[in-house]
Amino acid sequence: MTATTPPGIADIRRAAARLSGLIVETPLIESLELNKRFGARILFKPETLQRTGSFKFRGAYNKLSSLSEEERGRGVVAFSSGNHAQGVAASAAMFGVKAVIAMPADAPAMKVGNVRKMGAEVVPFDRFRDDRMTVVGPYIERGMVLVPPFDDPAIIAGQGTIGLELMRQVEALGVSLDAVLVPCGGGGLISGISVAVKDASPGTAVWAVEPEHFDDTRRSLAAGARVANEPGHSSICDAILTAEPGVITFEINRTNLAGGIAVSDKATAQAMRDAMAYLKLVVEPGGCVGLAALSSGEIKLAGKCVAVVLSGGNVDFGTYAGIMAAA
Repeated sequence: MTATTPPGIADIRRAAARLSGLIVETPLIESLELNKRFGARILFKPETLQRTGSFKFRGAYNKLSSLSEEERGRGVVAFSSGNHAQGVAASAAMFGVKAVIAMPADAPAMKVGNVRKMGAEVVPFDRFRDDRMTVVGPYIERGMVLVPPFDDPAIIAGQGTIGLELMRQVEALGVSLDAVLVPCGGGGLISGISVAVKDASPGTAVWAVEPEHFDDTRRSLAAGARVANEPGHSSICDAILTAEPGVITFEINRTNLAGGIAVSDKATAQAMRDAMAYLKLVVEPGGCVGLAALSSGEIKLAGKCVAVVLSGGNVDFGTYAGIMAAA
């Protein structure tokens, strides 16, 4: 697997072997109330329970595992609004290497604090005015290795281990999946999951779910080419606000995905409330868009079996309480 070659199922299986014993094999859970509401069997995979509170640890650790000792010795650098930052910081600490993370100045304070507690250096930047690669450029020039948030084969393969677990778990339940709904930012999570899902069940539809006005993957799939988001919009889904799909991720997604669904902040806030009420889970906005998509009408649910990935739960109490009160 080269730095630009999309990973295959063998790469995901190798990532699973590297991660064995280090990650939480997150369970599948369901709510009879939500099943009744949607007229379907909905199986939720809560990566909120994963190490560092999101799926990002999987890809970050797999990436650092793929580096040579000499490369790791030079340290690693990344940019992230929080979840990837925590995954990289935790992985770097486990390998005993230096980590520098560029984070937006408006990133959630809890995520910034967690990264620092793990021993990484945080470099703040303005997400609206600063170019992220320019911010991390000096560290790369010093020899530190960039750990991208999504557009990297090792990152994608690590995230794809969720798909391996998911398909093994539904087989154990004796059910077949009609569809899988996955939160989507740059596409690393859904591209990896789609490779594993399609390997086990080619007929299962995989859908990307994004916030309104940040639906670059949905529009790129429709256009047949990568399309960037229009500037000037905001969303509560800070974890999945990317400018455009990745090159490698889109190459996978244009083949594997059934399409994309855009959901409003209002629908996402209600989904967070439903996750709390019926699943007893705290899910951050970006991690809950898949649940929000169930109410969109975009997918025929009646009588189907659908899996929803809840990708992260890193949200500070004040933000969470405010969203819950407004939902």
